[in-house]
Amino acid sequence: MSIVRYDPFRDLRSLQDEVNRLFSTNLTRGFGEEGIGRGAWNPSVDIYENKDQIVLEAELPGMNRDDFELTVENNVITLRGQRQFEKKDETDNYHRVERSYGSFTRSFTLPQTVSTEGATAEYRNGVLRVTLPKRQETKARRIEIGGEGATGGKTIEAKAEKPTSGERSKEVAGGR
Repeated sequence: MSIVRYDPFRDLRSLQDEVNRLFSTNLTRGFGEEGIGRGAWNPSVDIYENKDQIVLEAELPGMNRDDFELTVENNVITLRGQRQFEKKDETDNYHRVERSYGSFTRSFTLPQTVSTEGATAEYRNGVLRVTLPKRQETKARRIEIGGEGATGGKTIEAKAEKPTSGERSKEVAGGR
């Protein structure tokens, strides 16, 4: 067995190499001729429900309606599109670009309580709002209870009793 000398900075150098690799890969891939920050963007999405519907709201700032599409297949709703970087003028020299651009895909599995038949989508002020109605049979409803009240009604109790050995042999023999 050989003696290995302890290097207290080995983990730190490894972390620094990993961070450098991460930044160099994303920066060189993202700041080419084709666009800035390609593939580094996903729109923010809020999903909430009320008693009648589930609502999905996605922020798509600066995008036109033709820049994205919305599909539903096998109870999965998918939003995909692309936000392009547009230079205003060829002589512009950007010092900082913090907004992300590129293609994106967001998919969400819908619960079985949702009906995609009556789904609607609206895009206004950079926000896409998709409304998915709940199925009628899954909505909570009140069931009226009939009867004479607590004291006058007949109470039926269901008990699961173990059959005796004689009854069990009858069941096995054909239920006679």
